[in-house]
Amino acid sequence: MTTTTHAPVADALRGTLLADAAPRLAAASHLDGGERLQVIDALATVLEGVYAHLPAKRAAYATDPVQALALLRRRAGDLTDAEFHQTLTRVVAGLRDRHTRYAGPTPLHGRVATLPFLVEAYGPGPTFVVSKVSEGDGVPADFGPGAEVVSWNGVPIGRAVELHADVETGGRPDARRARALESLTFRALDYGPPPDEWWVVVGYRPVRRGGGLGTVREARFDWRVLAPGRAATAVHDARLARKLAVDPAGEAVRRAKKMQFSTDLWRADQAAGARDDALQDVVSARALDDRTGYLRLWSFDVQDDDAYLDRVAALLAVLPQERLVVDLRGNPGGLVWAAERLLQLFTDGPVLPTRFSLVATPLTRQLADSPFNRLELEAWSPSLQDAVTTGDVYSQPLPVTDPAWCRDRPRAYPGRAVAVVDATTYSSGDLFAAGWLDNGVGRLVAVGAGTGAHATGGGGATVWTYAQLRDASAGTDDPLPALPAGCGLTVAVRRAVRSAAGDGIPLEDLGVAGRPYTMTKRDLLDGNADLLSFCAQVLGDE
Repeated sequence: MTTTTHAPVADALRGTLLADAAPRLAAASHLDGGERLQVIDALATVLEGVYAHLPAKRAAYATDPVQALALLRRRAGDLTDAEFHQTLTRVVAGLRDRHTRYAGPTPLHGRVATLPFLVEAYGPGPTFVVSKVSEGDGVPADFGPGAEVVSWNGVPIGRAVELHADVETGGRPDARRARALESLTFRALDYGPPPDEWWVVVGYRPVRRGGGLGTVREARFDWRVLAPGRAATAVHDARLARKLAVDPAGEAVRRAKKMQFSTDLWRADQAAGARDDALQDVVSARALDDRTGYLRLWSFDVQDDDAYLDRVAALLAVLPQERLVVDLRGNPGGLVWAAERLLQLFTDGPVLPTRFSLVATPLTRQLADSPFNRLELEAWSPSLQDAVTTGDVYSQPLPVTDPAWCRDRPRAYPGRAVAVVDATTYSSGDLFAAGWLDNGVGRLVAVGAGTGAHATGGGGATVWTYAQLRDASAGTDDPLPALPAGCGLTVAVRRAVRSAAGDGIPLEDLGVAGRPYTMTKRDLLDGNADLLSFCAQVLGDE
């Protein structure tokens, strides 16, 4: 067995070594005893008073995060800084909700820890292979697409993924495994702790020049830290920021992958500013053949949903008009009505948007009644007040997207269409998939590998930051306090349930199931060739 160590990278686009940032991370993590109690109390108040899924999570996972925080409060002063933040992270991660995350103080805001390659899985086994490698990172010449990964820091790769899945978010085992596989090489540092190790040692079987796989070798790769930034077209308006259904960590990772594996495109959208071509960050299209088009919806994180719909309609107009594949794999979500309004471009029928409700608590009643939140939450106030006497757990479910906005444009694509999702399609991606099926727009293919459900990731809520919640509470009798500098929290505020044919079914944890498809090696290494053939077959069956 031979061992290769990959060399340091000078290119600024490749970021800095995580090992070099370690002293700053350790210094920034310190909170005194009073600050620790402040964080615990704020987190307990938010989870008990606002968190939309608390009743369901308590039942599904036999867990009580509020009680766990009360116990942590008693021993918070006995823990080291690392132990305190890790314990808080575990309590919140135990909710299995990517919308609801605790972020301890860090000097690396907006950064993503990365390795210079991507590992993906195929087949029922599954088998793990390298699918992408960053150019210029000095990786071994035989460590390229198609190399089979067999171990991770000395642990068999399948077991390594399972171990990491135990601490990942996701309401189903398959969703946690999908997230664990992704986070082997990409981790958003705003929404979780950095890797424990400064480098990893990967055991792999290289692809031989004549075909087949060689003997097992090892290579060491350093974790590096990138700052991928947000696209110029992403939501930046504070009013719209409360209308987001998004996995913020997933969006940061998506941008980091683009920066690392499609650097020219990443540079282009950084320079594009407000021009139309900046929207290439969130949508692209191409013809597969003279009958079939392919539309890739990377994200719904757009400030201007009208410009987004205009761009999609323009792309659809130049594609073959008979059949269409709409690919949402890995879409982390974004602006709710960008996703839901888009559905009307594919159907002549009515589109009913997803509905959302608030958990009925004294705090949500105060928030909904506050004049400062009239435009945001007033519509939910009557049913929240009624819940005092009816005992309902949730308010009346109401749409965030005005139903009239879902029928204000003509159909843009006349042919048949199939949508493709996977377990990393999340949040507004879940909303789009639910609307696609429930409104009869077309068929849905759900991609996976290994065993388990074939469905979207199961993110059913709008997500707010603690700062947004604190602003919203300013006009109430019990305003939320500030958190210590550098600490943060995101939380699911409004719970989503499906409409139309799926009326009343929650999205959280369940996701949206579709016709199952298991990825093949050819898909990973040859542009999804088998998946696209399967989609063509599905379209031909209609």
